[in-house]
Amino acid sequence: MRKILIVGAGKSSPYLIKYLLKNSLKEELLIHITDISTDHLEHYAINNNCAVSSIDIYNATERESYISDADLIISMLPAKFHIILAKTCLKFKKNLLTASYVSEEMKNLQNDVKNSGLFFLNEMGLDPGIDHMSAKKIIDQLINEGAKINSFKSYTGGLIAPESNNNKWNYKFTWNPRNVVLAGQGNPAKYIINNKHKYIPYCRLFKNTKKIQVIGHGLFEVYPNRDSLKYREIYGLNEIQTMIRGTIRKVGFSESWDMFVKLGLTNDGFKISNSNNMSYREYLNCFLPYDDQLQIEEKLAKVLSISKGDENWEKLKEIDILSSNKKIPLKNASPAQILEYILKDSWRLEKKDKDMIVMYHEFGYETSIGEKEKIISTMVCKGKDDTYTAMAKTVGLPLAISSILLLNNKINLTGIHTPIDREIYNPVLKELKINGITFNEYMNEK
Repeated sequence: MRKILIVGAGKSSPYLIKYLLKNSLKEELLIHITDISTDHLEHYAINNNCAVSSIDIYNATERESYISDADLIISMLPAKFHIILAKTCLKFKKNLLTASYVSEEMKNLQNDVKNSGLFFLNEMGLDPGIDHMSAKKIIDQLINEGAKINSFKSYTGGLIAPESNNNKWNYKFTWNPRNVVLAGQGNPAKYIINNKHKYIPYCRLFKNTKKIQVIGHGLFEVYPNRDSLKYREIYGLNEIQTMIRGTIRKVGFSESWDMFVKLGLTNDGFKISNSNNMSYREYLNCFLPYDDQLQIEEKLAKVLSISKGDENWEKLKEIDILSSNKKIPLKNASPAQILEYILKDSWRLEKKDKDMIVMYHEFGYETSIGEKEKIISTMVCKGKDDTYTAMAKTVGLPLAISSILLLNNKINLTGIHTPIDREIYNPVLKELKINGITFNEYMNEK
């Protein structure tokens, strides 16, 4: 039996585990699932080809014992922990797969990984992951046909499916809430449009939205995120005139979210010392000017330049942020941590809720005979419930598929990679299609 060690088994892992167990007999796999706690994993242990154990990632003896006994390691841990596993994998000469962006620390292991004949595959989830593979496939096809790609725009969003959309924000948490609250912070969004470089700071990020049409699913809004400029080299598009990567939301979300940014509620850089047992209302008032002549509602309306009864006002009321009864149980929490707690209270997926992933690529190019064309490529995936989510499916399946390909010697690369090579993306995309993750392509926008 070939042993796959999964380290971390949170909300993104159900489809990963399901796929590997489904193929365990045919592929002769033993799946060892580990997490800090195993209470949510015990039902997997009834499968003869599955073992479940707790793990302390900082316990070197425990970590080395599990890794040395496996043929392949899949890390589903938060990104900051991957480097710990990576160094242990190097020590015991084991291949490693993750869904996270390649960190600088990981990049620094490139020579060691390559010289050891190992394969570390990162960015093998949804975004990053499926976005790379689906985009690079079309890019390579166009280049092979002699086309010159002048524009590439790519957007992805984790959303709530229309049939489960029952709040004014048109949004629920489908992945790590903390990442949603902190989205866009740090360095400015960087992109290029018509050969003009743009740098959008966080304070203006959610005012910088555009509309896109996804055929069959309606209108969405998008905003740029992170550093799009580096993908010119990654995708082999150094001369491209327009390159934007960003996030998809339902129309109106960004304008509303900007209220939190304007108030300072998304700040994670300091602690509120008396946060424990503070009411939602008291927390909000911390960020409003002192005025003993005005009610909190009046100050809030003035700061945000909104009126009672406005759509955005109703959205604030819906999350109970003006409540004097609801309390915050967090000690010395940052504003962002408290906002996350408040939003989880309103935006948690219910048992039968369905989430939805939307991915949109737009390629503008000039054919070999000088004709200007455009390709729109879209993918929409819906979840089944709050466990088997579209987010879990699109993050977990690429990892599961590539792990079996690697064990079967269908991927023969060494070093640290992302899934932009044909050897990776062609078989993975083929298998994803079989499992219901499909792209629709259109010439020009209809």
